[in-house]
Amino acid sequence: MNKETTKPSLRRILLAVTGLSPQVVTESIYALAVAQDPPWIPDAVRIITTGDGAERARLSLLGDEPGWFRRLLDDHGLPPVEFDGDSILVVPGPDGRPLADIRTPEDNACAADFICEQVRRLTADPRTELHVSIAGGRKTMGYYLGYALSLFGRPRDRLSHVLVSEPFESSWDFFYPTPYSRVIQTRDGNLADTRNAAVTLAEIPFVSLRHGLDRRLLEGEARFSEAVAAASRALAPAHLVIDRRAGRVRAAGTEFSLPPAQLALLAVFARRAAEGAPPLPAPPKDAPDADWARRFLAEYDAVGDELAARDRTHAALARGMDGDYFSVLKSSLHRTLRQRLGAAAAPYLIDDGGTRPRRYSLRLPAAAVRFMDGKLAGRDTAPPAGHTVTPEPLSTGEPRP
Repeated sequence: MNKETTKPSLRRILLAVTGLSPQVVTESIYALAVAQDPPWIPDAVRIITTGDGAERARLSLLGDEPGWFRRLLDDHGLPPVEFDGDSILVVPGPDGRPLADIRTPEDNACAADFICEQVRRLTADPRTELHVSIAGGRKTMGYYLGYALSLFGRPRDRLSHVLVSEPFESSWDFFYPTPYSRVIQTRDGNLADTRNAAVTLAEIPFVSLRHGLDRRLLEGEARFSEAVAAASRALAPAHLVIDRRAGRVRAAGTEFSLPPAQLALLAVFARRAAEGAPPLPAPPKDAPDADWARRFLAEYDAVGDELAARDRTHAALARGMDGDYFSVLKSSLHRTLRQRLGAAAAPYLIDDGGTRPRRYSLRLPAAAVRFMDGKLAGRDTAPPAGHTVTPEPLSTGEPRP
């Protein structure tokens, strides 16, 4: 009798790393679909392995003899599961050819990037649910697979390690507990009946860092080192550096240019954060605010802009800044920050306080804000006599927009 008659709405995929012991595939399916209640029956299986591991998997799991994958489904009344030669994903080496084994640092880097990309692709599909097994393969492969799931995994995805009772563990002749008597020779030379074996899963909790990756990494090909660096930036303490002269900022460990008006608005709130000043109300919607215009233009003129653009900005704010001007500029700043930083942009967005009346601020501690254009953060006064503050401009390798 089939274990499950109602097909789940999500496509279930079992992803595993294997080496010279392809049994982890059948053991994991048994633990998921037979040993646990309710069962989790995969719709498809994908394995990541080396060239030698792929050959082992094909010979032992696929085909008619010994055909242990087909036997597992038949013995335990499981429905068809997609698994064939195309489901075996072989790690390519530095030259693009399949790696027979992972032996060098270059091989290791290739394995990390390949595993990372496979997990990214599978989790990018909103119609999938992933169960990842790190029971097989070299330890580094299991580590990379678990780490990749932490980087890209969603709340519904799972991570586990399969546990096999003694004396069946590491026995070449053992693939899963059979519902009938089958006597095999164990690794110590003794005999044991596979009907008496116990196979279970140890589920491994993981911290999802997906929210710390920008859209480029979630939607495009991702190198392992890039994804790790992006997640690290999102988790690091927020720190903002503004170089008005160069028109550049450094935030979440990333340096980039901002359009002059956006940089000026960010500088308004960054300076207030550095000074410990209270939040500001937005300018009135239909009544231009002269104080807001002066505050903004002081930063804007320090940033600098093309003469024609500067004239237009001054003309637009001649009577003051109104709420619409503020709202449009704030939205464009937030859009740019999110494009540049992804989820790591959150601490650098102008916060509205969450309650009415709205009062706006940059929620960074004073020590996390720094101006690098010859003025100390939070101070507009000249340095003491005899003391020179040397600006530390950020690099200007990227042209200003």
